Amino acid sequence: MLRSNGNADALVIDDTVFTYNDLADTVDRWSEFYRREGVTDTSVVGLRGHYSADLCGAFISLYDLGAVIVPFSPDTPAEKLQSFTEVAQLSTLHDLGTSDITHLSASTDSPHRFYEQLRTAHHAGLVLFSSGTTGRSKGSVLDLSKLVARYGDRRRARRTLAFMQLDHIGGVNTILHTLSLGGSVVTISGERTPDDVFSTVQSRGVDTLPVTPTFLTMSVVAGAVERYDLSSLKLITYGTEPMPVSTLSRVTELLPDVTLKQTYGLSELGIIPTRSKDDGSLWMKLGTDGFEYDIRDDVLWVRADTAMLGYLNAPNPFDEHGYFNTQDKVEVDGDYVRILGRDSDIINVGGEKVYPAEVESAILEVDDVREVIVCGRPSPIMGHVVVASVQAEAGTGGPELEQRILHHCNSTLEPYKVPMLIEFIDGRYVSERFKKLRSL
Repeated sequence: MLRSNGNADALVIDDTVFTYNDLADTVDRWSEFYRREGVTDTSVVGLRGHYSADLCGAFISLYDLGAVIVPFSPDTPAEKLQSFTEVAQLSTLHDLGTSDITHLSASTDSPHRFYEQLRTAHHAGLVLFSSGTTGRSKGSVLDLSKLVARYGDRRRARRTLAFMQLDHIGGVNTILHTLSLGGSVVTISGERTPDDVFSTVQSRGVDTLPVTPTFLTMSVVAGAVERYDLSSLKLITYGTEPMPVSTLSRVTELLPDVTLKQTYGLSELGIIPTRSKDDGSLWMKLGTDGFEYDIRDDVLWVRADTAMLGYLNAPNPFDEHGYFNTQDKVEVDGDYVRILGRDSDIINVGGEKVYPAEVESAILEVDDVREVIVCGRPSPIMGHVVVASVQAEAGTGGPELEQRILHHCNSTLEPYKVPMLIEFIDGRYVSERFKKLRSL
């Protein structure tokens, strides 16, 4: 299938372009290599490495062999990698950064029952581990063959930036979706900073940019959107966390010719098709082709054909009808829903519910605020109070900015939503997957 796209660009890795014929040759080379190494459809193979033609080729060749693939970021700490190796029952670990391939002894005599299900169906598998920022990392086992089958619809080929790594459902979606359409996957020239990302968009003619709301907020505050020629850009997709209204409004203003689309996906479910009400709206319609959803007590539950078989190291999370509790609080308006935030992030102030994203959006409207994280802090009187941790522009944090923030919040928010405490912070406030770290 790859060769049908011939010499069209498949991958743009830094300054090197790989055509579909080049990628097909890479897949063939790795397929032969894995066969010599004894990798079969009974193998569970860990892949570790940065984006490269070899990483993409190895991923596709393992899929063709029917193996279970466990992608790892090259930045995964050694202790966590060892834990993941044991939980996933890896038979082989292939580090593309060092070219090392290690065959491992099975930690158990019998393969996990989810792996047996995949082999019985003659399907390839995919294991994705959660980041573990709010608890223990959980390993989701997905049917990779089912995920790939969803990308059969031929639409316009896109030139897409690879923002997320392959150990994230968004990164897997970028590769599968883009290559299935005959498009081009472009890697970032440098780090995942706003300047490096938008410089790559400019120099490589990227037309599709899948990112997170936190990254867009950083980009707007840093002025990166305005520093580059982004005329090639046609579509920005965003998801994984609530989008501040202030950020969405500013991006829409700065890039009036770019379509903004909210996406929705979880490692446990795959990527659900969505349709935004309009570019400036946080309301979206969830696709129903292979997906069903239900709203229970304002929480979104989803049943999906592409849902994981289950967790390797946690109890079954599905109800008796196959629905998964996303733990996302939502509002409903006809066929449209709006994600308010994780149920666990909601702050209960004297019986009133406060959604951090709403308060964060208000504070981000204040000059000299670079980023903000809102959370609850226990209070013997109110149950919880609202606390805002603010990263300010250099040289601006202090009482004067605090007063401006409070004045703005008092004029735009209900009294119980106004922060009782404002703290100024330095350092990292986002995870390696560019989501806010709420447990600072």
